[in-house]
Amino acid sequence: MNGNRGVFVCMVAYTDYVGDARVRREAETLAAHGFHVRCICLTTSTTSTVPFVLEGVEVRAVPVLKYRGKSTLAYVASYLRFLMSSSVECMRVMARGELDVVHVHNIPDFLVFAGLLPRLAGRKVVLDVHDSVPETFATKFPGRAIFWSMLCLQEGISARLAHKVICVNHPQRDTLVARGVSGPKTFVSMNVPDPRIFVRPPSTAVQPVRHSGDLNLIYHGTMAGRLGVDLVIRAVAQLQDRVPNARLHLWGHGDDLPAFQRLAAELKIQDRVLFQPNGFPLQDLAVKLRPMDIGVVGNRRTAACDLMLPVKLLEYVALDIPVVVPRLKTIEHYFSSDMVAYYEPDDVESLADAIYRLFRNPSLRTGQAAAARAFLGRYGWERQGAELVSFYRSLLEN
Repeated sequence: MNGNRGVFVCMVAYTDYVGDARVRREAETLAAHGFHVRCICLTTSTTSTVPFVLEGVEVRAVPVLKYRGKSTLAYVASYLRFLMSSSVECMRVMARGELDVVHVHNIPDFLVFAGLLPRLAGRKVVLDVHDSVPETFATKFPGRAIFWSMLCLQEGISARLAHKVICVNHPQRDTLVARGVSGPKTFVSMNVPDPRIFVRPPSTAVQPVRHSGDLNLIYHGTMAGRLGVDLVIRAVAQLQDRVPNARLHLWGHGDDLPAFQRLAAELKIQDRVLFQPNGFPLQDLAVKLRPMDIGVVGNRRTAACDLMLPVKLLEYVALDIPVVVPRLKTIEHYFSSDMVAYYEPDDVESLADAIYRLFRNPSLRTGQAAAARAFLGRYGWERQGAELVSFYRSLLEN
């Protein structure tokens, strides 16, 4: 359909492009296979509105900052400002004859309307669902039935506008289809680690039997109560007597970070909980993670967390770090009990016991890390990336 000029893809994402692993991985994979990829994203402290090229992808930040807070209206206002700006950018590149596909990453779903006029002009539109919006916002703003109905409505309308809907895992796809999204319209592209960054260490690097009693626990990502970071802190407090040299490393920022810092002080374990509010750049993350002994996922039992396969879990798996995880729907879909250490969600004692079992049994840690490799053998980006490129070629042929 494009002669010899190639295929032009315009990605739209309410995110910091440089730090968003999923958006970058998809964009860079397409660019590496000959697609001309632009990404319209947010302005951040490290991203100006001057376009730049990163790994073959042209990045253009619009003058909108990400809202971080708990006001529904403020969220919506920020999303709408970004929608207007990204719509203008899509029209600008289409007018230059440089637009074949508008690929919109949620949240929110309605950003797909940046592709409305291009769709009417015959261009393809893809909606990439990172997180299911109704479940995510129902968890953030509970107790509002009409809000749930409105979110489901916008999800359905947004999916109908798109030619294809990319889902982040199979249980999430099943949920969207059950709510009315056309099954044949969906495609699963999982949020797995970039193999260029998360390189598995040699087998000899798996942690040996420890004699010092040291234990380094790691959680990295958003600091939010809904993700159970407070539960992890409380579990470390429970382990004080059993594992005197346990340390919890918390890397990342979020609305609830100050509350977690206060909690550590109240429990008198501030010397055991080491905060790194700015986290680490994506390209440095694997190196920083390798010395860690056990990864911890604290997700609570909510509708949103039930549909998540936390990327931090997969990053730990990629680096042969054994992981303690809550027994939630999507995690159980992909991981058996010999691949991860399960605990009961929202149960601090169960979480502490799971950590302690791994700490006391080095052979269990080693065996779990080895068994978990099967996940990336089946779902790693080497396979996912090839399927994404095939998906795009099929999209453009129809």
